[in-house]
Amino acid sequence: MAKINFGGVVEEVVTREEFPLEKAREVLKDETIAVIGYGVQGPGQALNMRDNGFNVIVGQRKPSKSYEKALQDGWEEGKTLFGIEEALERGTVIMYLLSDAGQIALWPTVKKYLTAGKTLYFSHGFAVTYHDQTGIVPPPDVDVVLVAPKGSGTSLRRMFLAGAGLNSSYAVYQDATGKAEARASAIGIGVGSGYLFKTTFEKEVYSDLTGERGILMGALAGVMEAQYNKLRQMGHSPSEAFNETVEELTQSLIRLVGENGMDWMYANCSTTAQRGALDWRHKFRKAVEPVFDDLYESVASGEEARIVIEANARPDYRDKLNKELEEIRNSEMWQAGAKVRSLRPERQTTSV
Repeated sequence: MAKINFGGVVEEVVTREEFPLEKAREVLKDETIAVIGYGVQGPGQALNMRDNGFNVIVGQRKPSKSYEKALQDGWEEGKTLFGIEEALERGTVIMYLLSDAGQIALWPTVKKYLTAGKTLYFSHGFAVTYHDQTGIVPPPDVDVVLVAPKGSGTSLRRMFLAGAGLNSSYAVYQDATGKAEARASAIGIGVGSGYLFKTTFEKEVYSDLTGERGILMGALAGVMEAQYNKLRQMGHSPSEAFNETVEELTQSLIRLVGENGMDWMYANCSTTAQRGALDWRHKFRKAVEPVFDDLYESVASGEEARIVIEANARPDYRDKLNKELEEIRNSEMWQAGAKVRSLRPERQTTSV
């Protein structure tokens, strides 16, 4: 395990150099890795591990769209693709990659197959951290580990195919065999992580729920809407408002931040943009700090977990979700966005 200085804080991380793929294969050479769930994270992790030479099978309910997708991805019925219970029985490492709601529903079945010495793997700390609400309490004689890629399963797969890697956190909740740390690291390398940074199940879910509701999705969408609406109120066209709010961010500036950091991005903008950004960042930070205080408290108290669990349990949840997404999609802002995207040079045709 390497020790890296992150701005004065020393962290232990697992890199591909010190834990190469060959070592990962050696650690898991006698394991049958059963991927339960083929929705958001399942395909990317399963396919990357298969391509990296691990013994992987998929367990999925039949008939279902996910089962059909698994067939299309090359998993063979009766050889590497099974019903859920058969995969659970065959697997020695159970990669539990259903949605949080799906994990709650299937847990009584999964628990029956968690015999001594097996490994129960998660990519999210939700189920175990909020066990008082989910009812998911692993038996004491199995390893319980986590690897959480910092992005979608689609991104994980795309970066793997491009020869890159998505960074992941990892954690050991329960080490029954004395091999849990090595197994977690091996799986993390196997699914295509760029590097692995250590956390706990609790810290993973707290940071993840805060990030999703905050800067990664909720705050980003809300701030975009506020700026777009203000520009439109002041007479700016939809095209201008969207380009200044979303297009320039996603197609230019955020890429510069990703390459070399915020200071580098500032240094490569006009002096007018630099001065305004440096001054106004303090006002925005002070404005949203109380919101993040409330958000983190709601996550840590379990309130956000309660909201999610209760919402997913409602029979009409999917219908209501689709209506909420449709409202966003049909808003002027994102209708303008669809038109702007269609006008990008790479999307244009040569026809007149």
